[in-house]
Amino acid sequence: MSVIVIGSGFGGLTAAIKLQAKGFDVEILERRDKPGGRAYVYEQDGFTFDGGPTIITAPWLIHELFELCGKRIEDYVQLVPLDPFYNVRFEDGSVFHYNGKHADVISEIRRFAPSDVEGYERFFAKTADIFKAGFGLIDTPFTHLWDMLRVLPDLVRLRSDRSVAAFVNRHIRDPRLRQVFSFHPLLVGGNPFQTTSIYALIHKLEQEWGVWFAMGGMGALVRALVKLFTDMGGKITLNADVAEILVEEGTVTGVRLKGGEVRDADAVVCNADVARAYMTMVPKRWRTKNTDQALARKKYSMSLFVLYFGTNKKYPDMAHHEILMGPRYKELITDIFKKHHLAEDFSLYLHRPSATDPSLAPEGCDSWYVLSPVPHLGGDVDWSVQAPLYRDAIVKYLEERYMPDLSKHIVSETFIDPRHFDTTLNSHLGSAFSVEPLLTQSAWFRPHNKSEDVNGLYFVGAGTHPGAGLPGVMSSGTIAARLVAHELPLRA
Repeated sequence: MSVIVIGSGFGGLTAAIKLQAKGFDVEILERRDKPGGRAYVYEQDGFTFDGGPTIITAPWLIHELFELCGKRIEDYVQLVPLDPFYNVRFEDGSVFHYNGKHADVISEIRRFAPSDVEGYERFFAKTADIFKAGFGLIDTPFTHLWDMLRVLPDLVRLRSDRSVAAFVNRHIRDPRLRQVFSFHPLLVGGNPFQTTSIYALIHKLEQEWGVWFAMGGMGALVRALVKLFTDMGGKITLNADVAEILVEEGTVTGVRLKGGEVRDADAVVCNADVARAYMTMVPKRWRTKNTDQALARKKYSMSLFVLYFGTNKKYPDMAHHEILMGPRYKELITDIFKKHHLAEDFSLYLHRPSATDPSLAPEGCDSWYVLSPVPHLGGDVDWSVQAPLYRDAIVKYLEERYMPDLSKHIVSETFIDPRHFDTTLNSHLGSAFSVEPLLTQSAWFRPHNKSEDVNGLYFVGAGTHPGAGLPGVMSSGTIAARLVAHELPLRA
């Protein structure tokens, strides 16, 4: 039986590998010239820049793909642990060195605010409880209302109506430490002041299993998964842009490419942005649930401005991952998520993979990207005007505070902004993480992995259950593969 997977992001690759291993005939259709989706790789002037995700948590989700196929991960890719996970820097000059050793975390808290040690211990204990209840749902499909009602008691008990920031603030008083332990929703497209406190489990996840990096960059992990898939007999076709998901009598029959070619399939797993895919690929006559109006009513995550750059000198004081907090926290996030206003200040994520793998830059050089959360295209920002100005402001900020003479040492660069997410990545409103992770848009309330409109159509990726982030999108692939394997033989 044949399955087409649209898109080769981590969700699509996971689904494709698992279905191929189960004996299905799987082909991945990727519209770009390289696999990876948001994990696209840019290579220029001897530098390698990972285009999107850079943080690996829950590494067992990767290991189990190779084990399922009877392969050794060591023969495909090398994963290494990072220490620190991040440095969190503040404008007063203080730096929180964040890693997975409990004693080190306590020591850092004591250095910042001794009175918050006891509160952190209470917070950490509660994140363990949240993790125990919440992480088990990550690969559970929510295709019926009963699936939601079944877990409702746990959601009520854990006070999932509270935001991550509200949860943190109940236990910790120092304003800097409140930021250290509440910023994680931003990594999955969420507003810390609105995202359900269930996402506090990210802290427990990192503390328990660490933060990892693939030598060669995330592109090396993508290549490893593609090779695993093709070694198992799967097929991947690049530069294959799907124009339409074909439906007859309410059931998928295949896809039509932009050039007119039709590919037949017994099932389709879509790793494209869920909102844009429904709006542009699935004919309106078949959509009674996921109508354009219903999708437009949803709230979507912020977008990103990302500057990729190479320097002809090293900055050894900067770690692999740096979180650079600006002068405002809640106010800036409000500008981004609620007002859709491009503020003059920013908080930044600075990625220096050559700190761990020097091969990603020429000898004596460093490879970087700096990421700034920005409003999606629902605002009125003219990025054709603002993008170069924003780039200059970020470089100036880095140069004045953290990286002396930076502008003199940048020898290679490129950037993306919300227009890239809208046009190249086909993401609704140029959102970087699709549907925002609110309680009212989680689990059963989130776009389903199994389409309610079309039989044989399944969705994976950041916009569907369970959400964004590497564990989330890979788990969506696991869910879709399980649903296809169960349901497709029943329809045959």
